[in-house]
Amino acid sequence: MIDFELPPALKMVKEFTHGVGRDTFRPIARKYDEEEHTTAEELAFLGPIMTQRSADRRKKQRDQEKAKDEPKKPKAETEDRIGATMTACVGSEEFCWGDSGLLLAIPGSGLGNAAIAAVATPEQDERFGGKFAAMAITEPGSGSDSGSISTTAVLDGDEWVINGEKIFVTDGKQCEVVVVWATVDRSAGKAGIKSFVVEKDRPGVTVTKLEHKLGIRASDTASIVFEDVRIPKDNILGSPEVKTKTEGFKGVMKTFDNTRPMVAAMALGVSRAALEFTKEKLEEEGFLFRYGLTKHQLSAIEREVLMMEAELEAMRLLIWRAAWMGDNGRANALEASMSKAKAGRMGSEISRRCVALLGPMGYSREWLVEKWARDCKINDIYEGTQQVQQLVVARNLLGYSRAELK
Repeated sequence: MIDFELPPALKMVKEFTHGVGRDTFRPIARKYDEEEHTTAEELAFLGPIMTQRSADRRKKQRDQEKAKDEPKKPKAETEDRIGATMTACVGSEEFCWGDSGLLLAIPGSGLGNAAIAAVATPEQDERFGGKFAAMAITEPGSGSDSGSISTTAVLDGDEWVINGEKIFVTDGKQCEVVVVWATVDRSAGKAGIKSFVVEKDRPGVTVTKLEHKLGIRASDTASIVFEDVRIPKDNILGSPEVKTKTEGFKGVMKTFDNTRPMVAAMALGVSRAALEFTKEKLEEEGFLFRYGLTKHQLSAIEREVLMMEAELEAMRLLIWRAAWMGDNGRANALEASMSKAKAGRMGSEISRRCVALLGPMGYSREWLVEKWARDCKINDIYEGTQQVQQLVVARNLLGYSRAELK
């Protein structure tokens, strides 16, 4: 029998993060939407909590990796575990119900932290695991096609020398370290792309621009130039060896299998906030929402709201499935892209429809609904656009290669 209830440990995560979203994020959401690029000092207390939670998750992951090599009884078909990805998805939904920009502004919550947690050695984990890490992938000439990265990393003795420019780096201003995607061998194509941890205070690292954005304005988005930046040889994440045509690149891309469900959960949280608020305001005006009737017995507004609630549930189930598969060692590239494609598209559509249903007040800055509509759109763009996710899904379902379907 399938159980859709959260276990006690995740219920605690849900309650804690919802409380933070309600009591800390919501009251200051408008302030930091208007004061773009200003550091939210109110979030300082969350830094140590997030760092400790991340450390606990990494320790659990290391213990599980060690346990793989030990003799054990056959695993029961129903046995599973709740890991870092599911925990992050549940928490992200509730945080973003409060405010998605402020979630991204929490020290230690950067995308780079997910990459470090996924592939860092124990020594690297000790050095970088507790730092606020951004991820630098996109370049002026390389957008959705991550394989066309031109930033270079050249080994010079015991140091890597990094040169290149990265744009749209989430938390590029606030972060302490940056996980930089760079090529160690351009002739090798994707196989030559590796990721490196670069400390922000190293000579040659320059934040050149802060973007003015439509949404998630509490979180800065920066352009960063790396000019002859020297980092220790062991700052590379994973092996420096250039292997088969795509093997190395697949290892780098695997980070997305864990983070795309989290981005989907962010879209779920924002759109859920918009729909719950909209329903509340409509009920105040006398609208009734009746369940258990056929759609022909419902009013137009009832049908629309109930269908949007159903879409939220579909989004959540896709997210949880992708997260559960990743936490239990199952290949989830298809499911991760399905969850992000669904949540990115429907989250944006639901939040926009909420603005429309509330009329002029939905468009007014007096309420947060217009902000949620602006914030939600980014989840359909970053970490792979809607079109990229559909390509990934189609290739996996139809068995086509990248060359055959693009």
